[in-house]
Amino acid sequence: MTFAAEFVGELSPALKGMGERKRAIGAQLYMKDVAPFIGVATPERRNLVKRIAKEMRIPTSEELGSTARKLWKLAEREFQYAANDLIGIHWKIADKNFLADHAEYLISTKSWWDTVDGLGSVAVSPLTDKYGCEKLIAKWNKSENMWLNRAAIQHQRGRRFETDVNLVLQYCDDHSDSKEFFIVKAIGWALRDLSPISPSAVRKFLKDHPDLGRAAVREAERGLNRL
Repeated sequence: MTFAAEFVGELSPALKGMGERKRAIGAQLYMKDVAPFIGVATPERRNLVKRIAKEMRIPTSEELGSTARKLWKLAEREFQYAANDLIGIHWKIADKNFLADHAEYLISTKSWWDTVDGLGSVAVSPLTDKYGCEKLIAKWNKSENMWLNRAAIQHQRGRRFETDVNLVLQYCDDHSDSKEFFIVKAIGWALRDLSPISPSAVRKFLKDHPDLGRAAVREAERGLNRL
């Protein structure tokens, strides 16, 4: 039995058995009907994934990606969240091709802010920090897929003073005329994260982009006001 088949075989019945209909309805409404939900709280789901992962051997990078893809094909949203949980547990075994071979597919499939940002935290940011992947992220930034654009803009979140300020600002600039809410919001979060690192650069960016979307400006100002 493959790692993916074993993991999903253990996870699926256990996760479905934990579901609560009321929670599922509420989650589906909150997430704008992007997918059906089982109705499992985040801490319970994460604990289940951790338990199963602990009982199994450590996967290879390819097995990790294949398992995530298998979970991505299941209908209920908690399975995509579980894929992100598993990647978060084993991200250190992911090789330099993981983002191109698997994360790009995951980001651009069944896309919404929840899974895209989750992948940003557990895969994109740590793996670009580890391997660089500059050409891939530049490709995402120029993609016609807005979720890959969002992932590129946010690919250094959490790095604080190790952030490449100029590169992040360049990506923000590339999309500064966008009216797409999820891109505007990503720019705002990027600027907010840069505020304690280089407040002068953020203020200059706002000055140089007077037509920047209001959601981005609001997030940037929120970061600056915390200084």
